[in-house]
Amino acid sequence: MNKRIFDIFFSATGLFLLSPLLVVIAFMIWACDGLPVLFRQARVGKNGREFILFKFRTMSLPAPGVEAAFDVGDTKRVTRPGSFFRKTKLDELPQLWNVLKGDMSFVGPRPEVREWVDAYSERWAQVHQVRPGITDPASIYFRN
Repeated sequence: MNKRIFDIFFSATGLFLLSPLLVVIAFMIWACDGLPVLFRQARVGKNGREFILFKFRTMSLPAPGVEAAFDVGDTKRVTRPGSFFRKTKLDELPQLWNVLKGDMSFVGPRPEVREWVDAYSERWAQVHQVRPGITDPASIYFRN
């Protein structure tokens, strides 16, 4: 079976079967921290094309007028349900939509933000020859 057909079939099936869970997660985020429930960020995909990656929002919004920043290991803004969603990877479920749209695949290198791609363009040139994925060996190895 062609990889793209596999991605379309299983992402559509996953979105359909998991829709009750997606609604519950969205409600929990809304009830604990308001709207929006989705985090959207521009990422770089196949052939260097940018796309919007979707995740459930796991961090509180910054105060008005404060620029949002996040340092690795800084968990001050992570919400209570957000911590659970991160540990269980439930925050990644909206990426099934990215797979269905064709921006991503189930397996492939994780997409990165433009800032890091531009900083290490030679390294990323080879990576961008394939569609980025929800999971890759590094995501599994560095899970925690």
